[in-house]
Amino acid sequence: MTNLHLTPERLELQARAREFAAKEVLPVADELDPRGADIPDTLIERLAAEGYFGIRVPAEYGGLGLGVFEYALVTEELARAWMSVPSLMARANGFGCQVEDPVRRAELLRRSARGQWIGAFAASEPGAGSDLAGVACRAVRDGDHWVLDGEKRWTGNAVRADFIVLVARERDPEPGEHRATGLIAMVVEKEPGTLPEGMTATPIDKVGYHGITTYHLRLDGVRVPLAASTEGDAFAEVVQGLNVARVHTAARAVGLARGALEDSRAYLLERRQFDRPLAGFQALRFALADMAAEVEAARALTHQAAHALDSGDTTATLPSMCKLIATETAVRVTNRAMQLHGGNGYTTERRVERYWRDARLTTIFEGTSEIQRTLIADELLGRRR
Repeated sequence: MTNLHLTPERLELQARAREFAAKEVLPVADELDPRGADIPDTLIERLAAEGYFGIRVPAEYGGLGLGVFEYALVTEELARAWMSVPSLMARANGFGCQVEDPVRRAELLRRSARGQWIGAFAASEPGAGSDLAGVACRAVRDGDHWVLDGEKRWTGNAVRADFIVLVARERDPEPGEHRATGLIAMVVEKEPGTLPEGMTATPIDKVGYHGITTYHLRLDGVRVPLAASTEGDAFAEVVQGLNVARVHTAARAVGLARGALEDSRAYLLERRQFDRPLAGFQALRFALADMAAEVEAARALTHQAAHALDSGDTTATLPSMCKLIATETAVRVTNRAMQLHGGNGYTTERRVERYWRDARLTTIFEGTSEIQRTLIADELLGRRR
């Protein structure tokens, strides 16, 4: 399909990522996802060599110096093979580099671009998911350190990470202040494969989204240097960062839906019933046509939102819209693909069940579909009183 934003340079990037995903990612996913295994170091090294951990890192620090649009293009291609791979990619690309010291910041950006500074994000808690302002994990000053106590949930890659960006509460809001007042963010550095003293991690047994282990963290007197906390309003920074994260999730969803669509097309041509291919049955042909149209529409909206962010639009409306539409589309398309595959789709012999499991998560993380609808409605009608 024609896309005015797809320049020759972007098309070349897309084609290279598509080839990489097919040759390097898909075979690994087919082998490891059924076992619930993590992305191997060898694949991480190959991703780093392609520059995918530095797509949005400025070229002066060794990155590709590209925008959200290119980030979304590569994300779709990698997600079509294994959704956890572009998810790990998001934990680099300048993430965790917002430290005050400019020399240190430059060093971290270079490491990020090389895939040697890959982190984890600890914001959600048992009582604070969509309601980020409800974070209760406490950060208390003790000399030149913060002392952290509390719990964090849904922290993917926590043990393997080089660092954890953690959101905690320094103080409770005063009367009249926003509920999020008093939240701070900090970069908790650590050795990969270990946790800071006082922190324990329990793996969460997920239905899908294998490749990255997700943890429930407990913090009991974890000490972090004051210098590790970042400047600015942690709540506002997280909310602003969600604009890019939601476009990224939309691109992941499009990749999953495309995988289900392409595999379903191949299956309808391959599978025979009643002495003819399934592709000859009108009902199934119409189902595939609907799937193709929905995937194309979701991709177009995702590209529009990415272009808007690259053009300086800081509002949440388009990112919320593309996240809502693309993820709900992925659920419908992968579900329909399961039906088209019949009993064969309900086995691990076919990739479609992986796309189906992973697509279901996309409507939940980075803000549920209900949260996206709330944000869109607030823009249209004003905040509900």
